[in-house]
Formats: sequence, C-alpha cells, structure tokens
Amino acid sequence: MNISLSSDFADAVPEMAVSWEAVPVAEPELLALNGPLAAELGLDPAWLRADGLPFLVSGKGVAQAYAGHQFGGYSPRLGDGRALLLGELTDAEGRLRDLHLKGSGRTPFARGGDGLAAVGPMLREYLVSEAMHALGIPTTRALAVVSTGNVVQREEPLAGAVLARVAASHLRVGSFQYARNTGDLELLRRLADHAIARHHPGSTYLELFSHVVAAQASLVARWMLVGFIHGVMNTDNMTISGETIDYGPCAFMEAYDPTTKYSSIDHRGRYAYGNQPIIAEWNLARLAEALLPLFADDEDEAVSLALAALRTFDAHFEEAWTSGMRAKLGVSGDVKPLLEDLLALMHENHVDFTSFFHLLGKAARGDAEPARSLFLDLAAIDAWLARWRELGPDGEAMDRVNPVYVPRNHLVEEALAAGAAGDMGPFDRLLKAVTSPFGERPGLEYFAAPAPQDFSATYRTYCGT
Repeated sequence: MNISLSSDFADAVPEMAVSWEAVPVAEPELLALNGPLAAELGLDPAWLRADGLPFLVSGKGVAQAYAGHQFGGYSPRLGDGRALLLGELTDAEGRLRDLHLKGSGRTPFARGGDGLAAVGPMLREYLVSEAMHALGIPTTRALAVVSTGNVVQREEPLAGAVLARVAASHLRVGSFQYARNTGDLELLRRLADHAIARHHPGSTYLELFSHVVAAQASLVARWMLVGFIHGVMNTDNMTISGETIDYGPCAFMEAYDPTTKYSSIDHRGRYAYGNQPIIAEWNLARLAEALLPLFADDEDEAVSLALAALRTFDAHFEEAWTSGMRAKLGVSGDVKPLLEDLLALMHENHVDFTSFFHLLGKAARGDAEPARSLFLDLAAIDAWLARWRELGPDGEAMDRVNPVYVPRNHLVEEALAAGAAGDMGPFDRLLKAVTSPFGERPGLEYFAAPAPQDFSATYRTYCGT
C-alpha cells in the first residue's frame, strides 16, 4: 500500500524538528488496531494487520522540540524523548492529521531515558483515549499498539510496545515556550503561522490565542463533567488544538471529591480534579507570555491585549460546565443553587460520580431508589430530589449524556495486567464497553459497578515512562 506522508511541521520550523529514525523492531505483534480510525485516515485495516506492522512501529520522522513547566518548574528543553512524528496524513474529510509513534526509541531529547515504552501504559493510552472519543471529548486517538518482543527494564522487566497515535497536531503550549526561549522572534512567528494555518486559518496571532483559551476552557469542563482527572497538566501536555493528550497518570474519579488525585508524582495535589480549571488558566498565561511579541510592538499594549483574552477563560469554562451540568440533570434554567447543594451532598456522602448521574436518569422516570440508595443522609437527598423533580427533568435526554460505562480504574488495571501477560480478552471486553458508553446493555453490569472501597483508597497511577 502506498502511503503519502507530508512534513508540514518539519518544513515550517526545521529548528524544532530533529530528523531521527525509530529503533528496529524484530518481532512485532499487533495487540490492538483501531480499524475505523484507520479507514478514516485512508489506511486499509486488513493491510495493516497482514503486512503493515512495520509501518506502525518504525520509520523515519522527526523528534519535536518543546519546553514546559512541569509541576510549576520551567524546563527549557524537553521534546520527544521517546517519540517520533512520522508526518501528516490527509484524512477522508481533507484534514491534516499527525501520525506519531510513542516508545520508538531514544532521541536527542531522551534526557537519560531508554526511549522505550511498556505494553501496559501504551494499552492505557489506547483504551482511555478511545473512551474519551466515545464520550465526545476532543482527544488524540490511538491507531494501534504493537508489542516489540523487547524487554523494557523498569522496576521490573516489562514487555515492550509502540503506540501509533493520531492527532490534529502535536503543537503544545511548550512548543511556543521553546520558540520564545530561543530569542528568535522569526521562529516564534513561523511557529504561530503554522498553528494558524493548521487550526484557525485566517486568524491573527491574538485570535489564535483567544481560540486556544476557549478550546481549553471547554475541554477541561468536559473532562470534569465525566469525572476525568488528567493527572499531569504540565504546559508540554496542553495542546493548541484543544485535544486531550498524554494519558500517563490519568484516572476517573470514583466518589465525588474535588481534591481527588491518583498520580503518584502529584504529591501536593496540584493537578487534583478540582484544580484543573485553575491550572489550565495558569498554563494559558504561560502561552500568552510566549506569544507577547506577536500581539503588539509595544509591550504594555501586548500585555493588555493578552490579559483581556485570558480573562475570557472563566466565562468560557462556566458556560461549558453549567450547560453540561444542565444536560446531566436533564433540566433547563438556573441550576447553580441546585447543583451546588447536590455536589456538597455527594461529597459528604462519598457518592460515586458516574453511578449517581446514570441512576438519576431512572429517577427522572419515577424510580428514585437506585440513586437514593447511594446516600447515607436519606432526608437530605429526598429533599434535593423533590426540588429537582419540580423542574421536570427529561430522563431520556439525561441518558444521552450520562455514561454508564467509563474506564473505571480497577477495570483498567485488570485489563492492562492481563494484556501485559499476553491475554487481551479483558482489554477487548472493556474497550467494547467504554466505546459505547451510553445506555445500559445486558451482561455488562460488571463494567458499570464502582471499584471496591479498599481499591479506591490505595489506588495510584504512574507516568508510564
């Protein structure tokens, strides 16, 4: 099969693209292939399964340079330490899509790492990113996971794998921080021009920034509406496109609690569930700093313009969050007091976030007991349900936005452990559940149940490096 890849990023900013080649894979074995996505990209799934494995794990491309604030501390040179941008494909709708390998070996940005990836973390990204796509949340997508036959040495020997990933682009806030840090304003301008051409044709530089502010505000609100916690919202993990990227220590919240965090490296809770909007706005401020010279020649004017655009974040987030919550509650109008009281009750009663909103749809149709039974304070939830019913909730509309099946943490770990041991059955069954997340299906009760309490109390996620 003849596959044509362009090199738009490398051509636009060669200073930020180091030509490199993936390490050879002697024994590739396909673990997961996203057939519908392949077809969308003009790739034949049958060919990929039969003869296309080398295409999914190897090739020449570029390692992208970027910088980033990691847990608040600035690193001027990060970049793709174990990844390659093979190039861009034009999909069935005429859009350019990046084709990117992860776990393809050391690059000049590896910073002492081996550049490899293990089966478990690559399957996690495939599983969770496809679940997010099914939930309607903008995300990079997994095309395939291929085991390499190599051993990856971490705390223990692990089976190696490469992930083939597709994105609207891999431009990050950290990309602009890197360009600005070089002091080369022409490079910064070319990078911004490339981003505009790719994502917002015809926009000015200030309009580009405003688009990113709006997209990221909406994205984080959508995360929170399904209880998603990214876990490592460094500026090098925030895209210009508004897609979710890098599913390292990500997780889905069980019992509602704004302070929930699962990441083993987030010791102070910087990236906890409830902090995500604040961190997104902070990251966008770093993007504004990088872009300042393009906004206006006068620095004071540039700062004023940047601040005005940045201040729209709160309104964008509030609109996305409130409209999303109206849909989850099946009602219209001002839901803020009702919502604030509900979230306080859920927090106090340690109520499972996903289960409650799913079961609330049953309550809208007259069966309140399943949702009610999640609370210890029955009088309080009864009073809240009475107020909510007065607004005439639409149960069918609620079922279209409140998922039954999300990648619950205990199920993800179970599937990844089995997959790393050579049994893809649990992974395939979980993937089938979470990629059709709305509406109960017979026989899938196991995938809708919350984790055992002892699991949630001790659960931690890791970066998968």
